[in-house]
Amino acid sequence: MDISITRTSSPTTDERLAEILANPGFGVHFTDHMFTVEWTPVDGWHGARVTPYGPLTLDPATAVLHYAQEIFEGMKAYRHDDGSVWTFRPEANAERMVRSSGRLALPVLPVEDFVQAVDAIVEVDQRWVPDAAGEKSLYLRPFMIATEKFLGVRPARHVTFMVICSPAGAYFSKGIKPISLWLSTDYTRAGRGGMGAAKTGGNYASSLVAQQEATAQGCDQVVFLDAQEGTYVEELGGMNMYFVYSDGHIVTPEVGTILEGITRSSIIELAGKLGHQVEERKFSIEEWRDGVTSGDIVEVFACGTAAVVTPVGQLRWHGGQAGAADGEAGELTMRIRQALVDIQYGRADDTFGWMHRVC
Repeated sequence: MDISITRTSSPTTDERLAEILANPGFGVHFTDHMFTVEWTPVDGWHGARVTPYGPLTLDPATAVLHYAQEIFEGMKAYRHDDGSVWTFRPEANAERMVRSSGRLALPVLPVEDFVQAVDAIVEVDQRWVPDAAGEKSLYLRPFMIATEKFLGVRPARHVTFMVICSPAGAYFSKGIKPISLWLSTDYTRAGRGGMGAAKTGGNYASSLVAQQEATAQGCDQVVFLDAQEGTYVEELGGMNMYFVYSDGHIVTPEVGTILEGITRSSIIELAGKLGHQVEERKFSIEEWRDGVTSGDIVEVFACGTAAVVTPVGQLRWHGGQAGAADGEAGELTMRIRQALVDIQYGRADDTFGWMHRVC
């Protein structure tokens, strides 16, 4: 893409930026610029540009507001000790967006253009990438929305792809502790033939009521079962699941109706290199309950871009529970987490070729 760059005339001051990066939170502060490119059937992708960050002007009849034709990605940029800035497997995010585009009837943004767009905004706003201390990073949100003004159920003929950035602090600000999960029996995340494997906002919106239930039950997150039989574990509202057995092998629910997480696939490769066989298969809730009770399952963890790897302590449901609410993070869980984080921040050799240098 031929990308034009228009820098803001009023950048965030060094003093204010230092305040923000000292305690960025998550998704609260946004960088000085944003990337935009548009698509129409006649012109294809055109008008690629980096401009000052600011509000969008949308007609009340804009298609995305009525028919939810939109997709997004979540990724991070990391600063290494030498000052350089890197992203983690950006081509994998780009390839997943291609798959999501197919499911949501949106135009495909080529992988190389996706990576170029992310590189462009990160390079322009590179001073917003925090130092690595405390696992800080710059969270990147590429997204694609139907921006045609019309009311009618058909694929939009005007689509906009954008990238915005937000500095992020450590997910576990008070140290890594196992989370508790609530088993949802009233709600499911996605069914066969649905949008479970696409990264689209509707999947997250549908999880909110179940998350409210989990919170009301004193749990941190909700876990969903399959929609067809209500038997097999799928994923959390925004994270994939892993189960570690006493003999060292690991099981993770198979894809199809769940999101193919970038962290999930990375852990499969990383665990294999560490000498642990990983099975991708159907995994029933009874196997989880019985395995924890018998001691056959010795660790449970979840994974995603924001938290990287999150240890799971207790599973609760109406009338029962499994696991310990006050347990400690598992040894292998933390070993995998540390190995992945060390690669991302440049503290370990990237033997997988996952890291992509931006600047």
